Amino acid sequence: SSGINAEWPLRPGTMQLFIQGDETRCVTVDPTTTLLQLKETLSHQIPVEEQVITHAGNLLSDNVILCECVPDNSTLCLTGRLLGGKVHGSLARAGKVKGQTPKVAAMEDKKKKRTGRCKRRIQYNRRFSTAVSQFGRKK
Repeated sequence: SSGINAEWPLRPGTMQLFIQGDETRCVTVDPTTTLLQLKETLSHQIPVEEQVITHAGNLLSDNVILCECVPDNSTLCLTGRLLGGKVHGSLARAGKVKGQTPKVAAMEDKKKKRTGRCKRRIQYNRRFSTAVSQFGRKK
């Protein structure tokens, strides 16, 4: 007698929760029910040790009392625990090319040669606007 049932209409002092797993179920719980007691009633879908229940993206621990952390008429997501550790596919090789590429020394700061209109403007200014007439050849 964990205080969980699926009867309708609601008794006063009970909470209604929606459990979203393989299918969505509506359960009525006593406000003092812990998450572990709720998991035991849902164990026909997934074993209790493998169950992970989240609310609004937050993982809920087993010893928490439902009325303290979950408002009435909330939806809880029930999933199975996932195996971890093995990286699959291209994620294992992320950064492979950059790691294998040899480091090339940075080039010295050489000024780029001017071309086109810019080169002609500089040439004009050098020859005509700022030039002072001198005798002899240009050095």
